[in-house]
Amino acid sequence: MVEIFLKTLPFFLLIGVGYLAAATKFFSEAAAAALTKFVFYFALSAMLFRFSANLSFGEVFDPKFMAVYLWATAFVYLIANAVALWRGIPVAEGAVEAQCAVIGNIGFLGIPMLALLMGEAAVGFIMMMLAVDLLIFGTLIVVLITGSRGEGSVYSIAKTVVRGIVTNPMLVSIFLGFTVSALAVPIPVPINEFLAILGAAATPGALFAIGASLASKSAERMVVAGWLSFAKLVLHPAAIALAALVVWPLEPYAAAVMIASAALPTAGNIYIIAQHYGVAPQRVSATILISTAASIVTVSLVLAWLAERVAFQ
Repeated sequence: MVEIFLKTLPFFLLIGVGYLAAATKFFSEAAAAALTKFVFYFALSAMLFRFSANLSFGEVFDPKFMAVYLWATAFVYLIANAVALWRGIPVAEGAVEAQCAVIGNIGFLGIPMLALLMGEAAVGFIMMMLAVDLLIFGTLIVVLITGSRGEGSVYSIAKTVVRGIVTNPMLVSIFLGFTVSALAVPIPVPINEFLAILGAAATPGALFAIGASLASKSAERMVVAGWLSFAKLVLHPAAIALAALVVWPLEPYAAAVMIASAALPTAGNIYIIAQHYGVAPQRVSATILISTAASIVTVSLVLAWLAERVAFQ
């Protein structure tokens, strides 16, 4: 446990540096936003494209793996929604809470951290989960929020969803990488090296950006945020473990990557969605803050448990 904690500590220290830089106003909100845009549109996209394009198509498209992840994630999603409805809150708020309970920071945090801790072979599996998160649950939250409000026609909702998909650089880079991989198109050495250099900025940049964004988050609605953090850090990886190890057993390494990814804290992009639609942004903000802080311990515990069962590369 101590060894794993020491391996994960540098990643969280980078988040801490970003937090302190923004909290002390040394790094302004505008600067944090610019860094996030650089990582999102350039560094992380280059990393995703390079990894996906250089893997064999079978490594980046496994229907069973994606189905297991979707089933287990949907199970926790329904639990979070049921709790929200039991509390009598609107459908739109329930959708946002459910999103907080199952969508982890596997883009900005998972890919850089797990690629180093579990080996680059983890990236292909993470990208499949990221595709499910963006395509399925990213679409679902838009449909539930706009549909529950009776805003717009089916056409306008579909247009919003499609626009969100085709303008998401992570999803586009994964899709392009999948295409290159499927067609077995060789990438010229200079281009591959360019992508490697640009992608190398993703790890420190993304972690610093996460920390800087946390400095602007509030800790209101602590009880609900605590429940959602518990759902994300405990229920989600537990459901994934049950599905991937017992119900529909996967190859051990693949299962380990899926469980580790599910143990990551709530994704920051949910706050952007919540703020855009005006649905419980403070609740989401608090959940991101609490789950990220708690994950310093919980992620180490999950990785230590997995390390006893699977030999990481």
